[in-house]
Amino acid sequence: MLLRVLGTAAGGGIPQWNCACPSCTGARAHPARRRRHASLAVQAADDRWYVVNATPDIGDQIEDCPPLLPSPGTRQTPVAGIILTDAELDHTLGIARLREADAFEVLATAAVRDALRTRLHLGTTLAPYAEVRWRDLPHASPIALGPEPWPEPGRPTARPAARPEAVPAATSTGKPLVEVSAIPVSGKRPRYAAAGGGQGPGAGGPHTAPGETAEPGSADPGHEGAGWSVALRITDRASGATALYAPAVATWSAALADAAAEADCLIVDGTFWDDEEPIRAGIGPRTATGMGHLPIVGPGGTAERLAALRARCLYTHLNNTNPLVDPDAAEHRRLAEWGIEVAADGMVIEL
Repeated sequence: MLLRVLGTAAGGGIPQWNCACPSCTGARAHPARRRRHASLAVQAADDRWYVVNATPDIGDQIEDCPPLLPSPGTRQTPVAGIILTDAELDHTLGIARLREADAFEVLATAAVRDALRTRLHLGTTLAPYAEVRWRDLPHASPIALGPEPWPEPGRPTARPAARPEAVPAATSTGKPLVEVSAIPVSGKRPRYAAAGGGQGPGAGGPHTAPGETAEPGSADPGHEGAGWSVALRITDRASGATALYAPAVATWSAALADAAAEADCLIVDGTFWDDEEPIRAGIGPRTATGMGHLPIVGPGGTAERLAALRARCLYTHLNNTNPLVDPDAAEHRRLAEWGIEVAADGMVIEL
C-alpha cells in the first residue's frame, strides 16, 4: 500500500490568510513551516489514485505530488476520484476544481453526499462540466477502489458528449490494490447543513442532476449522527496491511478503538494540543472537544491511547494554535517519548 500525505493543516491552512498569530507569522517567515489543508492520496492501482478530501489546496497538492500528475503530452489524469471523511468546506471545496475532468468519482456517506448535493448544489453546478459519479461509502463491508471504465457498461448517462477540452480520467487495467470502509466518529454537521436549515431541491430524498450518476445509498444512520464524520479504514488486498485515517475525531468509540488496535498505521486528528487551547488562544468560547476534536493530551486525550498501540501513529489536521506547528516546540519531544510522530506535507508512507 502506498500513501502520500498531501497536507496536514486544519481549516485555513498554515499560514491562514487572515491570521498573524505566532504560528502563521512564523510560517510566513519560514516557508518550511507552511502546511496545506489535511489530505491524503491513496494508490488504488498502478495508474489510479484517489484523494482523501478535496481541499481548497487540491490543485497545488496535485502539482506537488508527481504520481498524481498527468501523462506527458496528454490530458489524462491518474486521479480517479475523491473520498470524503465529512462534508466540511475545508474538505469539499476542491471538488469544484476538478470540473475539467471528463468524469470522476466521489465516495461519501449518504449524509455527506446529500449535504453536498442539496445544500451546496454541487451536483447541478458541476453537471455541465463533468460527469460526477456519487458512490456510497459503506460503514460495514469494504469496497474496492476501481479500476472501472467510463461510462459503466449498461448505465445510461445524461451527460452530453465529451467536449474537446474535457480531461478524461486515466483508464487502468490493473487490479484494485486497496479497499476502503468507513468508521463513524462524529455526528457533527458542517454549519451550512445545520439541522432544520433550509434545503434545496430534492432535499427530501436522493437527487441526481443531469450529468450525475449515483449508487443507491445504504440505510442511513448518519443524518442525525453517525454518517456526518467518519474515519477511513484502508486495506491492502494482497498483504492485509491496514491504515486508519481519521482527521476529525470527536469520540473514541469502541469501533474506532477496535480498528486502531488492528491497524498498521494511524493518521489521526491532532487539531489541538489540549482541550483549553481554543479558549486560551482566543479563537472562540468552546473547548477542543466542544468543537468536535479530541485533544492530544489531558483528559480524554488521544496520545495515551496511541502510545499503547503497536502501529505507527502520526498526527495530522494541526490548527494554527497548536504548538506542534513550531518544529522546535518542546511538545515534539513529548510525542517522541511516546513513539508518536507528526505527519509532514509530502510524506510517503508504504505499508
